[in-house]
Amino acid sequence: MLVSSRGRTAWDFHKLSLEPRHHALDVKMAAARGLTKLYGIGLHAIRQNTTLKATTFLLGALRQQPFDSSAEKPQFPGASAEFIDHLEFIQPNVISGIPVYRVMDRQGQIINPSEDPKLPKEMVLNFYQKMTLLNTMDRILYESQRQGRISFYMTNYGEEGTHVGSAAALEPTDLVFGQYREAGVLMYRGFRLDLFMAQCYANADDLGKGRQMPVHYGCKDLNFVTISSPLATQIPQAAGAAYAVKRENTNRVVICYFGEGAASEGDAHAGFNFSATLECPLLFFCRNNGYAISTPTNEQYRGDGIAARGPGYGLMSIRVDGNDVFAVYNATKEARRRAVAENQPFLIEAMTYRIGHHSTSDDSSAYRSVDEVNYWDKQDHPISRLRHYMTARGWWGEDEERAWRKQSRKLVMEAFERAEKRLKPNPELLFTDVYDEMIPPIAKQRDAMWRHVQQYKEHYPLDLYEK
Repeated sequence: MLVSSRGRTAWDFHKLSLEPRHHALDVKMAAARGLTKLYGIGLHAIRQNTTLKATTFLLGALRQQPFDSSAEKPQFPGASAEFIDHLEFIQPNVISGIPVYRVMDRQGQIINPSEDPKLPKEMVLNFYQKMTLLNTMDRILYESQRQGRISFYMTNYGEEGTHVGSAAALEPTDLVFGQYREAGVLMYRGFRLDLFMAQCYANADDLGKGRQMPVHYGCKDLNFVTISSPLATQIPQAAGAAYAVKRENTNRVVICYFGEGAASEGDAHAGFNFSATLECPLLFFCRNNGYAISTPTNEQYRGDGIAARGPGYGLMSIRVDGNDVFAVYNATKEARRRAVAENQPFLIEAMTYRIGHHSTSDDSSAYRSVDEVNYWDKQDHPISRLRHYMTARGWWGEDEERAWRKQSRKLVMEAFERAEKRLKPNPELLFTDVYDEMIPPIAKQRDAMWRHVQQYKEHYPLDLYEK
């Protein structure tokens, strides 16, 4: 027989464990008798009431809807289907592939005139200038990281059309959840170059007060939720925000950006399912740029991309040419209109290509060829495609191009120089904005920090920080 270290046998412990179970069983039996008595009283009351019938609610339980049991069709509540009499597994390639919607070809020619959004010249020029300004900012900040001026950066090369096309189709009041490669969305909404630089330099002008790593932008005034590093956390958050927007009934939508790699996270499943079942006005915008850092799409999934997953969740879905700014604009605008009118989510998969490295911590030459990158940079780039469109209409030429390239570089460099000269945020800000009033443990941490800084002040140049 097993004996414990205190001299009790295993049977002693078993008897002890049974005592509370017997007590609990007595309580449950008494409760069951009470419920039985209550059931009898309720049933008697129902029988006495001639206005109630046996098919109505009984003790709070909903009646089952009648159906024709003789009908030879499935009655299962979990799916809409028909019976078949032969064994067959559904093949993953049951369809040839979801088509890619586009408006322009690679030379900037409109394919179907009825799909031309016919945007005014000023708006198209704004598209182009924002896309090229973003490209210029990327080049300068990327080089600044290589020179050790900032700690980290992520470029947007090749994906500018997905940013500007989608941002232009939204309303300023719409709420944006980004991943980390949507700087163009913020730029189109009016985020100034000085604010981009301030965030990357973590200086005193940074809206995040220097607490975030570079490219983790956020702006409450522009309805852009601050970016988080962990992949896909924004997807279920966006579903919750969209449900709140639905309840407010304020003619707004939420748009949530993510890459095809993030769609492999469990958060994507949760966000898709919640938004569909709760019928939320939410646009899921997937930038399928070919690589999740170094993992190509053929190692990420075996199905037909991300848009093919939409119908399984009950999402209206479309696949667009992400290098065609007009296709992105049309799809996002229509999805927004219907999301507001019908209170339902939409999934947009924008097919594009990440020309740059994943980040300054990545060397993409280790997993893809130079020829592959050059094709997308020279033959199928969203900026060159839009320029072809404008040139064909006489809206843009070599003179305008040279003047704008010179001006845009000057704008970026001026903001860059101002950011470098600004002081860092006051170290006290490390301990604010968590609680309305500083609690004792936080105050203790702050005091400990200052003691440490004073003890080793030769390592902390406080003259570089705001007082």
